[in-house]
Amino acid sequence: MEDIVLPDGTLDDRRLWRRDILYTGMNGKCVERVYVTPEESVIFKPLTNESQLGLEGWVYEHILRGMSFPPIYPRLLAASGSDAGERSWQLFEDLGPLEHRFEEDAALELIEHVAWWHGLSVDGLKGQTLLGPKPFIEELAAQAFERREELAEALAERFDDPKSLVERLEALCRSESATLNWSRNALSHGDLHLGNYARVQGVLKVLDWEHAHVNSRYWDLYHAIDCSHPDFPKRMSAPVRERLLDRYLAASGSSMTELEKQSFKQGYYLFAAVFSLWMLLLIAGDLKRLNGADGKWTTAQLKAQLEETLDSLSQCVDALIG
Repeated sequence: MEDIVLPDGTLDDRRLWRRDILYTGMNGKCVERVYVTPEESVIFKPLTNESQLGLEGWVYEHILRGMSFPPIYPRLLAASGSDAGERSWQLFEDLGPLEHRFEEDAALELIEHVAWWHGLSVDGLKGQTLLGPKPFIEELAAQAFERREELAEALAERFDDPKSLVERLEALCRSESATLNWSRNALSHGDLHLGNYARVQGVLKVLDWEHAHVNSRYWDLYHAIDCSHPDFPKRMSAPVRERLLDRYLAASGSSMTELEKQSFKQGYYLFAAVFSLWMLLLIAGDLKRLNGADGKWTTAQLKAQLEETLDSLSQCVDALIG
């Protein structure tokens, strides 16, 4: 199968029946569904983010292959050598067209898998250069709180006293008890938004593991529950969020008392609120740069993402401080 890729890491059109672009990476390279024949297809994934050079292959070799449950990830069929550099590529099994529409039952099933891999030992990952797509939560918080005036402006239409809210959240971030479960001690998928999981013939599959790294348990939970994405809109509600967190605690085999479970949830609400503040600034910056024009995402997509993020922030703030 690897003979469809040329030495320079591009596809050999002479060996292909058809190729369809699925999405474009941050560096402009495209992930494609490639048909060798009308009946046989694979997913071609070149290096789409230079900072992740070689990491997805490493994750498949050293982490995913050792998972004991039936594989919930697409099989890696072939890959370039470790010395390919920017010409790196991978071929994955084609799971077929995927529908990334939020459904609570699929999210609940996903959360059970998340709890399982969070229970794996991360001792063997210490010292490995595994990177997430965004800075750790402490850096996100610092970046957000440095831009108080912009935050207050972004929050003004939703909150009566946005400056007071920002001050209160910042004060909570300095509390060791409030941030107890922020510690980085679990294997994280790294980018578990709605576009990176789907059901395939009734079986849940999780895609794009190149951002796997060690992080807080809240990182995957936030991405699965509250993180917004312009291409994969969803609306979260307080009851659904509670059921997802309850399923996580049950699936993790936790021996926490009810008081400790509530503390875990409170820690999540704070984590999610702070992350959402950072996301608001990110989206607002994207909208300002577009200035009414359309780029990788349309203005309408980004405005919808902004509203979705504000909704999640409002719900988490209500659960956290009323």
